[in-house]
Amino acid sequence: MAVPPLVPLLLALPLVRAAPPSGQEPGPVPGLGPAEVPLPAQPPDALFAAGAEAYSRGDWPAVVLQMERALRARAAVRARLVRCRLLCANATVGVAEGADPQLEPVLRDLLFFRGLLRRAACLRGCGPPEPSRYVLGEELDREFRKRSPYNYLQVAYFKMNRPAQAAAAAHTFFMANPGHQEMRQNLEYYQAMAGVRDDDFTDLEAKPHLSEFRLGVRFYTEEQPAAAILHLEKALEEYFVADTECRAFCEGPYDYEGYNYLEYNADLFQAITDHYMQVLSCKQGCVTELASQPGREKPLEDFLPSHFNYLQFAYYNNGNYEKAIECAKTYLLFFPNDKVMNQNLAYYTAVLGENLAGSIQPREEIQAYRQRSLMEKELLFFSYDVFGIPFVDPDTWTPEEVIPKRLREKQKVERETAARISEEIGNLMKEIETLVEEKAKESADMSKFIREGGPLVYEGASVTMNSKALNGSQRVVVDGVLSAEECRELQRLSNAAASAGDGYRGKTSPHTPSETFYGVTVLKALKLGQEGKVPLQSAHLYYNVTEKVRHMMESYFRLEVPLHFSYSHLVCRTAIDEKQEGRNDNSHEVHVDNCILNAEALVCVKEPPAYTFRDYSAILYLNGDFEGGAFYFTELDAKTETAEVQPQCGRAVGFSSGSENPHGVKAVTKGQRCAIALWFTLDPRHSERERVQADDLVKMLFSTEEGELLPEMEKESPAAVVVGKEEL
Repeated sequence: MAVPPLVPLLLALPLVRAAPPSGQEPGPVPGLGPAEVPLPAQPPDALFAAGAEAYSRGDWPAVVLQMERALRARAAVRARLVRCRLLCANATVGVAEGADPQLEPVLRDLLFFRGLLRRAACLRGCGPPEPSRYVLGEELDREFRKRSPYNYLQVAYFKMNRPAQAAAAAHTFFMANPGHQEMRQNLEYYQAMAGVRDDDFTDLEAKPHLSEFRLGVRFYTEEQPAAAILHLEKALEEYFVADTECRAFCEGPYDYEGYNYLEYNADLFQAITDHYMQVLSCKQGCVTELASQPGREKPLEDFLPSHFNYLQFAYYNNGNYEKAIECAKTYLLFFPNDKVMNQNLAYYTAVLGENLAGSIQPREEIQAYRQRSLMEKELLFFSYDVFGIPFVDPDTWTPEEVIPKRLREKQKVERETAARISEEIGNLMKEIETLVEEKAKESADMSKFIREGGPLVYEGASVTMNSKALNGSQRVVVDGVLSAEECRELQRLSNAAASAGDGYRGKTSPHTPSETFYGVTVLKALKLGQEGKVPLQSAHLYYNVTEKVRHMMESYFRLEVPLHFSYSHLVCRTAIDEKQEGRNDNSHEVHVDNCILNAEALVCVKEPPAYTFRDYSAILYLNGDFEGGAFYFTELDAKTETAEVQPQCGRAVGFSSGSENPHGVKAVTKGQRCAIALWFTLDPRHSERERVQADDLVKMLFSTEEGELLPEMEKESPAAVVVGKEEL
């Protein structure tokens, strides 16, 4: 498959253009009017702002509309800029006369600058009428590069009950932000949702050349050479499209990089040199840009040459020796001393015959690419050597002779020094992290050991069992948290407001087929109360009770920093009568709240997908008129029971969420067991976003002087919403 021809390197060397015929003045270049490359009706920054504003008021269809328009508008503006620059480059290039020794130097300069002026005029003519409306500020451009619009979109799609689109938006955001733990949890939630397929998890911003390359490599490893060839050739085609676009974006304004703009006083040719070397360095950087994968620290090494390494062997396996030789010779343009490739080429040549093989040349477009790249490197290394303008070569294949000897020696020393410093810093950071973790663990363990037993701060509440009575550490049972009437009111709320399987990705029997599970979050209850679908005062009671338990936990365990809600849920488990005979499972098997329990190995691994940020847990019971359903603690083996707690109205169990407290729930064999399950974190970064919304809603609903109900407002920034948690 032919690769698109490369755009000519226009300013690598001064071009001397032919003079116009006698009496003819240089005329303007045919303009590229805005109508030829239309701009979007609204600039991307305005659309992004409209989407963010819609998000703040919970208008989810408007969020989708405006954010998708913003993405399309940004793509259109960038496409227009690329096309404009390429067309102007091609429209203003003239026939070079070469360095005519008879031509006066001043005339050569004038011809050179005439070409620049014609190109500048062309670029100006194809710009938007109001350029500032379509130029993104640095901060907003960074938001687009971080793919923030997809964070808004995944929330909006989820709220609109469009899980497939939410999954795609979440996956797209996560690919560029792999350290975003909340989005990782969202993706796990979407994976378990009904109606979401594996192919819904697609990167909507995937670079075509990288996608095709990965497909080609996959088929190559699966020994399907024909398919590998198809995708690798397509990857090359897309690579040069992306390379052309990347290089066009480099031709922007000069970045003063620490210079004080007013103090910059370079003369004409020094200013031209500074700017042009910056542009060339950027263009060389496209090698790294095109080889970089979202969320990965390091780019793919020798990315472009590696295409031909795969292709030469794929063509050989497909029986096409001519193409195998062509690709081998193309690869050797970059690495002429590669022993294996030279052996392969010798073998292909022997099979095909010297006469036929000798006439096969490396691909012309790659020869042109290499020549252009080497000319750029020579200029950049020269400016580095003479003017001190730094340049980091992105390629490993650059011949040594291109680099001045003095620079080669200097770079060798710099690389060795940088590698040594990097290694030392890495080792030091590891030591610091280890020390911090050890100190934190020691502090936390000691704090838990000596601080338990503070006041409960609420009248009527009393400690029934402490850690000693429960045969463990950081455990407590408190009675009298709720009155009988409050228990009944909250149980009525749960049955009126709860959704089947809520909090468990729509599964009505998430832990056992012998029970059904219904639940409602605080925010959902408040919204239903605001809408008049459940008693608003009952929803407010639910909110206040969770705050009460939080304060009791902080006080009893004598915590020096506040607890933040990680998740809270009013849940009811109901025994399915016809499925109780012969039952031998639990309502919820033994587990640990912030790590993955391996009972056989007697270890608990604190890493995702466990909710590692959880620090304390609590469950507040609303009733005891059912059979079974006891809460119990065990050792790490998940078998040795250390304590059991029988649920009853107003009884709360609180404990630390770590490996010291494995726990489970015994089977509910008759009736309905209702409770409020709560998890807390000491890290405010993991505070539940829904809780922030609930706090705001409560302030609006219950803090007005006249008592009127105000419209719901969601004021938080567009971070990912964690939409599913594991229950006790």
